[in-house]
Amino acid sequence: MAVMKRALSVSFLVVLLVSLHPREARGEDGLRSLESLIHQELLPFEQGLGFPSVAPFRGDLAISDMQDGVEDVVEAWYMDDDTEGDQRLPHRRQPNDPVPLSRLLDLGVVPMRLDAENHESDANLTVIRDHRGYMDMDIVELIPEKMPNYEAMIKRFFEEHLHADEEVRYCLEGSGYFDIRDEDDRWIRVSARKGGLIIMPAGIYHRFTLDTSNYIKAMRLFSGGPDWTAYNRPHDHLPARYLSLLNTGANL
Repeated sequence: MAVMKRALSVSFLVVLLVSLHPREARGEDGLRSLESLIHQELLPFEQGLGFPSVAPFRGDLAISDMQDGVEDVVEAWYMDDDTEGDQRLPHRRQPNDPVPLSRLLDLGVVPMRLDAENHESDANLTVIRDHRGYMDMDIVELIPEKMPNYEAMIKRFFEEHLHADEEVRYCLEGSGYFDIRDEDDRWIRVSARKGGLIIMPAGIYHRFTLDTSNYIKAMRLFSGGPDWTAYNRPHDHLPARYLSLLNTGANL
């Protein structure tokens, strides 16, 4: 079924691109041009059509280490309906409505636990980078003392958006919240603390904020150089969004 969905998804995208770019489809040169265009559009989805999977890790002895104790560094819950309060507060429902990490996997969000103290020599991090093709990385530190425009920046991060590629964040110090939409458009707050790594799939609506500690040091991983393009909602017409909905089983 999954293979059939992927085949239908690619077929849909090809037909869509042809209809949107009819001139490129004319003649031999046009076909080559269209082939290049299709490759560019599908490039973000070549690894599982842009949907993270733990399947490549199965059978690897290191993966058990990445899953052990993940609940200690990554926690998730459904958010309350308070849209006016401080975004840095937990915003738990009353009573609390926890989200098991297996539920995050259903949405394509992959949480892991790594050794943040030794991230420069961590073999498990090397395994992840090799399997997912994360060739590039950088490290950012968000803290009011080092960011004169701190309040404006965290409000900018908190705008709901999506990306055409995976977003990978590894918390080396401090903590923060990654909010994601489920298939019914409800907000799930994902708390990441030191040692927590989160892979978010292309096309999922999400946002980020620090918590009340106002500090995080995070590693960002990329599969071909950093692409900061954020598509603020609504951008439901993007191929990445269509595939995200398809993979979660949401109504299209």
